[in-house]
Amino acid sequence: MSPIKKHPEGLVVLFFTEMWERFSFYGMRALLTLYLTLELFSNLQDPLKKATAFGIYAAYGALVYATPFIGGLLADKFLGHKRSVMWGAVLMAIGHFIMAVPTELFLYIALAFLILGNGFFKPNISSIVGSLYEENDSRRDGGFTIFYMGINLGAFLAPLICGFIGEKYGWHYGFGIAGVGMLTGLFTFYKGGKSLKEKGNTPQAGKKALFNIKLFTPVNTIYALSFVVVALLALLVKNYELMSYILTPFAMGVIAILIIYALRSGKVEREKMFVILILLFFTTLFWAFFEQAGSSLTLFAKENVNRNLFSSEVPASLFQAVNPLFILIFAPLFSIMWIKMGDKKKEPSTPMKFFWGVLLLGLGFLLLAAAPYFTKVIPVDLSTNTTKIVVMAATVPMIFLFLSYLLQTWGELCLSPIGLSMVTKLASLKVVAMVMGAWFLSSAMAHHLGGIIANFTSESDNVSATELMITETEQIYANYTEFATGEKKHIRNAIASAYEILQNDANEIALNGNSVTDFNIDAATQTAFAYLSDSVSCSVNMPDLKNKIGTVIETGALQIINNSRLAVDAALETGYYTEDELSEYSLSSLNSLNNLLTYTSVFRAIGIIACIASAVLLLLVPLLRRMMHGVS
Repeated sequence: MSPIKKHPEGLVVLFFTEMWERFSFYGMRALLTLYLTLELFSNLQDPLKKATAFGIYAAYGALVYATPFIGGLLADKFLGHKRSVMWGAVLMAIGHFIMAVPTELFLYIALAFLILGNGFFKPNISSIVGSLYEENDSRRDGGFTIFYMGINLGAFLAPLICGFIGEKYGWHYGFGIAGVGMLTGLFTFYKGGKSLKEKGNTPQAGKKALFNIKLFTPVNTIYALSFVVVALLALLVKNYELMSYILTPFAMGVIAILIIYALRSGKVEREKMFVILILLFFTTLFWAFFEQAGSSLTLFAKENVNRNLFSSEVPASLFQAVNPLFILIFAPLFSIMWIKMGDKKKEPSTPMKFFWGVLLLGLGFLLLAAAPYFTKVIPVDLSTNTTKIVVMAATVPMIFLFLSYLLQTWGELCLSPIGLSMVTKLASLKVVAMVMGAWFLSSAMAHHLGGIIANFTSESDNVSATELMITETEQIYANYTEFATGEKKHIRNAIASAYEILQNDANEIALNGNSVTDFNIDAATQTAFAYLSDSVSCSVNMPDLKNKIGTVIETGALQIINNSRLAVDAALETGYYTEDELSEYSLSSLNSLNNLLTYTSVFRAIGIIACIASAVLLLLVPLLRRMMHGVS
């Protein structure tokens, strides 16, 4: 008999529903940061571009995991788990298809629909899984692990399909395919709902008419108010800086509610609740570090990982399929391992599994911190839809990213499915959905903190010479009203052609004795000016325009030199390199090397903090086990 046949029939429906929902979620996630930096905000200078992308991604991720608390509460009181899952799927399908509209306004609206839809969907489908099993059913952990495999099957397929098509053929094709995945999940749940029987039905409070008018039931009111909330969420995503002032007090309020509930409960229930709250802290820390995968690790893969494989370049978004692939491979093995250890009375307790989860995560990031010992300079394509840029970049072998994801995945398997199962076992049935929502709220805080952490990778004294030249040139041409709106797109290409000449010259310049005269500024200026002369039809003061172009290109040349010197200082300080080794680097590759060292210094700090946290958790294990009162 296959393992799945040992479980309730409804698990299969929930498995495939969650698989398609995660396909849509991770398909969009694989593209979001790349789309923001390479297209939507390509007009911004590099540090600001990254900070904006990280801010939006963090706000989106935080709100995605904050709304389940409200969604769980509304399901418990009014909607029921089944109806909440259906409504959440509808909202998310709308959001994915709106993502296919290529404007900033529709981006915020689409993300708002996805956030609210996830709030209804996420806590309630997990609660339904828990309701399939009796309180002491030994199959519960195995059931959640199988359910977790459904999550990761969708997460594995999404970057391979949505990510590849989005990067290669158009971002919005990728977003549209994610929407199709969500509709498939909705259809699966609708058709398979009978297998769940009475599990997750609507509470009686949700069926009562308000004001004696049948139309005004709590359920219909919630549906109508959802669209008002979408507008508010869109504003929050756009003004992501406000998240610190909103999410933190909200999270503290939720924790306060749970603490008050625990204090008013009996000793056993109180201590079980405190176990949940303590492990919530370590879970938040874990996910704040783990979720670098969707932000800083994605751009790290794009900019500083050697992605060449069999004479072709692997798209950066496809690396987000590595973690779910490892979960598909190792989740059954972990499930079998827990069962066999349980049979021998040697299975680690939940707190001990959390210790291993945090430790393995820390080791994964420490591995990335060692990657610069194996740096290699290769051409890397950093082009956008408007600017062609190929740079000599300092890169590390992709095996480091694979091995880091492997260790992080093992850590995830020790913590995440175990955490979901733990909540359903330790929380009172009266508040299980609310506590599940609070558990996801810890991920909301983690995403918020993760955005702050990721932003450290964009903070550097370096200013991209390309971005500097393009931005300053656009400001010059903004004063020339004679240019038609359609002609201004040629500005970027003109300056990009000048930058390529500077790059080629930079590759021939020695580290010592650099000066701006080493660059063929005149040739770069002539190239840019000639391009513009052929591409535009205005009649401005051409000599004056040519002088201004030359000034901007000279500024870019100076910036290249300044960046290279900062890179040399940073590289020598780390001890990874000697002066003789650095003498073989071109100026352009030194700029990339400084970028690499900025990433890895942040990854090192993450690894150290995670290892310290795991040591603290190890000390708490005996106390937490006693407070669980026999719950395995």
